[in-house]
Amino acid sequence: MSNDTADVEYPPGPSGLPVVGSMPRSVLEGLAFRERMANEYGDVVHWESPQGPVYQLNHPDDIEHVLVHNNTNYVKGQQFQRVLGPLTGNGILNSEGEAWRRNRHLVQPSFHPKRIQVYADMMTEFTDTMLADWQDGETRAIHEDMMELTLRIVSQALFGVDIDRYVDDIERAVNAFLPATSSLPNLLLPEAVPLPSRRKMARARETLDGVVDEIIREKRADPGEHDVISMLLAARDDDGDPLSDEQIRDEAITLITAGHETTAVSLTYTTYLLAQHPEAETKLVAELDSVLDGERPTMADLPDLTYTERVVKESMRLFPPVPGIVREAEAADELGGYPVPAGAKVFMNQWVVHRDARWYDDPLAFDPDRWTRAFEKSLPHLAYFPFSAGPRRCIGDRFAMLEARLLLATVYQDYHLELASDRNLEVVPTVTSRPKEPVSMVVHERSATGSS
Repeated sequence: MSNDTADVEYPPGPSGLPVVGSMPRSVLEGLAFRERMANEYGDVVHWESPQGPVYQLNHPDDIEHVLVHNNTNYVKGQQFQRVLGPLTGNGILNSEGEAWRRNRHLVQPSFHPKRIQVYADMMTEFTDTMLADWQDGETRAIHEDMMELTLRIVSQALFGVDIDRYVDDIERAVNAFLPATSSLPNLLLPEAVPLPSRRKMARARETLDGVVDEIIREKRADPGEHDVISMLLAARDDDGDPLSDEQIRDEAITLITAGHETTAVSLTYTTYLLAQHPEAETKLVAELDSVLDGERPTMADLPDLTYTERVVKESMRLFPPVPGIVREAEAADELGGYPVPAGAKVFMNQWVVHRDARWYDDPLAFDPDRWTRAFEKSLPHLAYFPFSAGPRRCIGDRFAMLEARLLLATVYQDYHLELASDRNLEVVPTVTSRPKEPVSMVVHERSATGSS
């Protein structure tokens, strides 16, 4: 990082503590800190961290500048690598430059619209398998159910394998790793310090390496035609050499974790919001009854499931599965009229922007009906960016939206979900916005209750 920051005219922001700046408050207060910074200091906020100056951007135009218009100047950087590198290595989520372009080119065919269409029936079939285990009147840990369901779907869709024997190991590894990334010691102390959180992260990576190595061995013996692992095994670099096992592992682990975690989180919050807003659930079920007439949803039904899509969009507005994005300026720039030195960290928070009253009337209200075409056209471009934007926009955005709508429609055809507790849901911002406690729901069969 450049040390030439003494004369920089920083934006307004909190004073912080010596050496550590505002990092402890940022970590300990989580999303409330980001919201308060926006409310107290405006669209561009400066605060200090042990790694140097941080700029928090709260206006869609500045965020668009970073993610779209001047994206080549804003890289994932050391902060991102520090948090996710121990898990995903040099996969598509972390890599930069030529390595990122190569990785994205290799993975892209699995997310082509024609391939995604093939996944639709698989998604509803896996959901039916999950629902077959539900019993009328029982209490379910919905987040755990959704995590297992989306893990099974992404593994079959992208890798062409049944990961039944790996599910528990993968979930334990991911559940251990993600909370450890946001621990204050992990963010403050040098990476060489052997912290308990870092040992957890290393063990999680070892577990996932073992799982992926078994999948790679299976695919070497019996390669598929379209799955990601088989394509990576067949790929050659510019010199004609195959990718290393480490490169393939990094990419596979990235897709396993990112490909199921965010959709599971989104569906968990959607069920939570619907349980709090029975009028929205009634409207959703009425649409499902009208459009589907008792049949399972297919790709062809989605254009007619407009309210279902609005429910998903509104859920991802209030509870974005990824609550924030971080970038690092490679060269000096300007944001919101303020100079940005090279090496500065730039934080952009979906959680804050999606709840801004300038863009959303009654922003804390769950109102799927707000998502009309006219409303969407009226929004600033990046007032809503659950999948990020620009060249680094989430490669699996279409997959995730397809999955969320189909799974939601399949579940609510059969079940009404009731919150087992009236306690407000707390969100822990790790890499994703995970619920702090289990989300317990009592599941009621619609046929048993006579509801339609």
